[in-house]
Amino acid sequence: MTEIEQLTELIRVLARLPALGRRSAERIALRLVQDRSGLLKDLIRALSSVRETVRECSLCGGITTRDSNPCPLCTDPRRDDSCLCVVESPSDQMIIERSGAYKGRYFVLHGRLSPREGTGLDNPRIRRLLDRVGQHGVREVILALGMDVESEATMSFLASELEKRGVRVSHLAYGIPAGSGVAYVDDLTLKRAIVWRQPMQPE
Repeated sequence: MTEIEQLTELIRVLARLPALGRRSAERIALRLVQDRSGLLKDLIRALSSVRETVRECSLCGGITTRDSNPCPLCTDPRRDDSCLCVVESPSDQMIIERSGAYKGRYFVLHGRLSPREGTGLDNPRIRRLLDRVGQHGVREVILALGMDVESEATMSFLASELEKRGVRVSHLAYGIPAGSGVAYVDDLTLKRAIVWRQPMQPE
């Protein structure tokens, strides 16, 4: 492999990352190969460490380490066992946890159901979720998924299955983001904000 071919291969690999196009991959690759501060070595070291130590939590499906499995969010005795927040990915779990607004447990689906594929109870993650709800005294499940067609189908299916088991099902309120306004949100978000409007509470 010549140096040009090696650089091309690096760009190709970087471009496989989500939300990273070829131009962004090229900029990152050039920055790495031209760096003199040790960034490339640090990146290689960090990636190697992640590969050796980071694992999927055996209980919630989130991210943890080899030496801390189940993860701290699953083992923390201060968290509410009766409430389970279902998210699509570990990154969604991190975002919700960072908000500080939720103190229950989590379950990561690692994807959504596809209406085209007709997946449901045959999906191992779905079965695992339903088993967990039945075995751990969960009384409420919060479906913290997106607003696209596959997320809606997933929430509808899960709500039906969970309600059969006597579990209260809720989803995140949809509304106008803080710092924004009606003129800056899409029609679906605005519709959800109106449908799921809440009474004003005195502060």
